[in-house]
Amino acid sequence: MSWIWIVVIAVVVLLVLYLVGTYNTLVKLRNRVKDGWAQIEVVLKRRADLIPNLVETVKGYAGHEKSTLEGVIEARNKAVSATTPADEMKANGELTQALGRLFALTEAYPDLKANTNFMDLQNNLKETEDKISFGRQFYNDTVLKYKNKIEMFPSNIVAGMFGFKSEPFFEASEADREVPKVQF
Repeated sequence: MSWIWIVVIAVVVLLVLYLVGTYNTLVKLRNRVKDGWAQIEVVLKRRADLIPNLVETVKGYAGHEKSTLEGVIEARNKAVSATTPADEMKANGELTQALGRLFALTEAYPDLKANTNFMDLQNNLKETEDKISFGRQFYNDTVLKYKNKIEMFPSNIVAGMFGFKSEPFFEASEADREVPKVQF
């Protein structure tokens, strides 16, 4: 066999190995993005489950703050019923704002701040919010790696051949960046 055929076969084998390696890396990164989003959804569900208990506790002390409490429940319901990641991101931003108003409201009720049940719920919700924050960071880091792989040469050729699509970052909306306004 001539040296030319050996070189051609070696090049083909190297290309196939590169193709397989790149494809597997893309699949792994895509699955990490999906896993990252699924982890966020688990924590968002936990937050949604805690909120009704927190609102009921606050109602006992601050029943006349109906609009704030209804706003939290409405935002929670939107977050629970969102079906796409983009809708979930938007709805959870609104929920975060509503919770900020709720916690600001509690400053006006010293008895509420002394209630053990409320304090436990508030601590659980704070821990959950921290987990959501870390989950978002992990998700965005993973999306960045995935985007880089599908957009950079030469792996973008493999990504295009097999239909790998970009995923959105979890970004804060303009409303999320504002400090909640509470008026008494």
